[in-house]
Parts: sequence; C-alpha cells; structure tokens
Amino acid sequence: MATDPETWNAVEQEIGRSIIRVYDLAAEQVRLDTTTISGYHGGGEDSLFQYGYSKDDPSLRQVKLMVAALDPLGLPVATEVVAGDRADDVLYKPAVKRVLQIIDGIGLLFVGDSKMSAQGIRAHIHYLGQHYLCPLAQTGETGKEMPGWIAAATSGDQALRPIYVENDKGEAKFLAEGYEFSRSIRAEVEKTGEGGAEETEEIEWTERVFIVRSASYRKAQLESLENRLQKATEKLKALTPTPGRGKRQIQDEIALKDAAEVILKAYEVEGLLNYSFERQEKRQTKYLGRGRGNPDRPKQEILTIRYQITAVTRQSEAITEYQKTLGWRAFVSDAPVERLSLEQAVLTYRDEWIVERGFHRLKGAPLSLDPLFVKRDDQVQGMTNLLTIAVRFLTLIEFDVRRKLKRSGEKLPGLIENNPKKGIDNPTTERLLKQFDKIFLTTVHLPGQVIRHVTPLNELQIRILELLGFSLDIYSCLTEN
Repeated sequence: MATDPETWNAVEQEIGRSIIRVYDLAAEQVRLDTTTISGYHGGGEDSLFQYGYSKDDPSLRQVKLMVAALDPLGLPVATEVVAGDRADDVLYKPAVKRVLQIIDGIGLLFVGDSKMSAQGIRAHIHYLGQHYLCPLAQTGETGKEMPGWIAAATSGDQALRPIYVENDKGEAKFLAEGYEFSRSIRAEVEKTGEGGAEETEEIEWTERVFIVRSASYRKAQLESLENRLQKATEKLKALTPTPGRGKRQIQDEIALKDAAEVILKAYEVEGLLNYSFERQEKRQTKYLGRGRGNPDRPKQEILTIRYQITAVTRQSEAITEYQKTLGWRAFVSDAPVERLSLEQAVLTYRDEWIVERGFHRLKGAPLSLDPLFVKRDDQVQGMTNLLTIAVRFLTLIEFDVRRKLKRSGEKLPGLIENNPKKGIDNPTTERLLKQFDKIFLTTVHLPGQVIRHVTPLNELQIRILELLGFSLDIYSCLTEN
C-alpha cells in the first residue's frame, strides 16, 4: 500500500479529505517545503539514495521528501519521496496538483521559500486560480533591482509601515517594517489542449511586491558582518608575521596584495576594510670563501626584502552605507489586499517553523526516521509514507486538545516536570503521551484462572482521554479476556 505510488496517492487523498471534514479544518493556506533523510547506503544510478545538498550530513547519501502541510496546524496533506539529488524547484507543481486533488476550491494560499519563487511556479499557481506567497531569490533581475528597492526605503522615498507582534506578556513587540508596490507579470504556462496535447499559453497578472526589513534578520546580519570584519582583520595581520624560525615571509608586493584580496573576498568585506603596508629591507655583508675575514678578502652584500602590514582600518562610511542594506528581503504574492495585507504577509511567512516542526518529529524523536536503515527503494518509500501518517496523528492530537482547551479556557496542570502545578493550554502531543509511560498490564496465570490488572488512571490521564474524545472503556477493557 505505502510503496506503490498510485495506491499511496489514493490513500493519502482519502486520509486528507476525511481529516479535513471530520475535524472541520479551514483549508485556506498550505505550506510547501522539502527535507532530506540520510542513510548508510551504497546508492546506484537508479537508486533514491544519492548525494545532494543537505543541512544534516552531506557525507551520506540521502532521499528527499516534499511535504505540503495545512496551516495553522502543520498537518501533512500530500507527500512525495524522490531521489536525494533531485532539484527542489521541479517538485512544487506536482505538490500543488496533489493538494488540489485533496482540497477542493479556489483561492488557496501556497506559502514556500525562495525556491518556489521561480516565475514558472508562480505563474502555474496563479493560472490554477490559487495564490502564492514566497520570498524572491536574490539572483538574476531581482538581485539587480533589490538595491534600488532598498534605496527607496532608506532614502525616505517610500514610507515604511511598522509591523508588530504580540509577545508572551501580551505586549506589542516591533517585528519589521516595509512597504509594497504592484507590478505586471507576463509568463507562459503549460496546459492540456484538445486531444490531451500539451500547449503553452501566455498569461498576465498583477503581482504585489513586499520590501521588508526584519529586525531579527537585520540583527543576525549585523552580527555576521562584525564577525567577518574581525576575522578578516586577524587574517590580514597574520599574513606578515614577525620574522622568526618557521615564519614564512612575503617578499613580493603583488603576492601580498593578491593574498589580501583573497581574504577580503572570502569574508565578503571588500571595500569595508583598508590595509597599509611597508617594504622592509635588511642588508647583510658576508665574506666569500672559507676562513677568517680580513680587509683584503672579497665580500658580498645580501639584501633581504619583506613586506609588513602596518595597519588594518575600517572604512566607517562604507560600513555605515552597507549596514543600511542589511535585513531586507523581497516577498511576492498575487493575493488581493483584502486577503493578505503587508502585515499579514510578514506574519504568515514568519510561521514557516510550522512545517519544520513536522520534519523534526519525522526525523527525530519520537519517529526517528533519520538515518534510514533499509536497503530497497520500496522500503524507503513505504517506511517514509507510513511515518508521515504517524506525523498526521501526532499533529492532530495536539491540535484537537489545544483547540478544546482554548474554547473552554481550561489549563492542564501536571504536564511540566519541573513545575507540576503550572497549568498550560498548549501541550504538545509528546507531553500528553508521556503521562501514560508508567502504565502496566499485569497478567497472572493461576490454575483454571487468568487475572489481569492495569495501573489505575489518575485524574490527569482521565482528562486527557476525555479531551481526545476516548471512552474510558478502551482502557478498562484491557483487563478483559
């Protein structure tokens, strides 16, 4: 079931539709993202296990998993297992198609990272009557236009709107600032014509561009800049060490400049640091031949040249101007203003951790899919598909319990080990399941009689079962034969 793609698609489609209907989920927003799963495998030309870019362990072969997850709970609705060296951008269109087989309707908002920002993918989503939100990759035309967009903000030509988020204390915390503008986009899309033939059609639509400077992103980039400036300064000074045994000296000016430029480029601080150096000469007279020196003995003058970096200085004005460009990103969407404001766009993309949390559950505790210890590709697909069903259950349990607690205003105590009296209304599934760790079924065999006993449930365990909609009979019946 879980290994055959067609069968799995049908199963996943039925699961997705049933969950959305039974739990009355608002199917309005879907996140698309990929993750990689490593394994100790020999691979092969046709194997799913291939070397590719990985944040986990690049030294191992991997498979890639594309997931479409429903907001706001991060519920996987469509998944696909592909080879580990497969490019991400070709996985988005099939993922959108799979989602639309499960969720009917027009106007879904698909949220993805910069790999989803390829114009062909955006055009495809728009052509299907859906919407997209993603950051633009800082390459190509966007890379050329971005400095002008930033300059419009820093010069005051564009008024910036502040964006706030509520912290744990209910206080408004500054999150970001930005502005938006609209532009016309033209692109070709593929469609199926008469007789099933593939055709292309050029479409045109209006796209909104959000130019946003995130406070946290800017802080991280400023810290990165300071770190690079310090390390580049240290490396430049280390180019010309004090003469001594084993200390290699630079004796050519061109060689010094070339080495310095390599450092500046490696740390991306070209134009931000300046260095000065001097030429140092040491003259030494030596007698030719053997024996003691005397006034009539031939002599030779030896000239030793070395270059010494005397100072490394920061270019304050250049650094200040460069700092103005930090923290900025460009997002695009075709959603109308009434559906997605500038503030909503920023807050929506900020919740990208939602789908990442499902990845952590799948690859770490409690499911521990990564690393994979299976041999065949069908085993890889089957194991991964089955565990994505487990992710669905973990996600649904958490969502359903939290929703009921919010509605009733109740808080569950006893879930935090270090503070058992504290009540919370946002428990994780892992915390809930942990309460049943010390449940035991004891079976005693006597002549002509079998006695079974289960650990009695405490008040918290009973309340958790009630929140999950389970009857206590499913527990008490464990003692029945």
